[in-house]
Amino acid sequence: MVSNPAGFWIRLLANILDGIIIGLPLGIISYFIAGDMEGDIFTNVLSLLYAVVLPVIWMGYTIGKKITGVRIVKINGKKLGIGSMLLRTVVSGIVYMVTFGIGLLISAFMVGLRSDKRSIHDMIAGTYVTKDNP
Repeated sequence: MVSNPAGFWIRLLANILDGIIIGLPLGIISYFIAGDMEGDIFTNVLSLLYAVVLPVIWMGYTIGKKITGVRIVKINGKKLGIGSMLLRTVVSGIVYMVTFGIGLLISAFMVGLRSDKRSIHDMIAGTYVTKDNP
């Protein structure tokens, strides 16, 4: 049951904040390790751990989501787990790559137009983003 879903703009802002607060420093660290900001194995693993593990241990929040007051939850009300976050992050990332970004564009429209505000990665993982507190 979807309760108080978060829309496109607040989710976009949360992602931008995550990019600035986590992505930019990791890019700079990667530059010093690998000579470019594309990423090395160390910073790529840190980025993946941030996206997958932090929401599991922090009740669905990343830093950007906490600042904006939204969080990831399971649609069935159960506790968010590593499996769901791997599906949401890794599997959906593969889907978005295979579709050359078209899936990501469709997801943006889904969040903007659907009443439950669920995107492709939410559908894959059985999650949604809510404004409700834990």
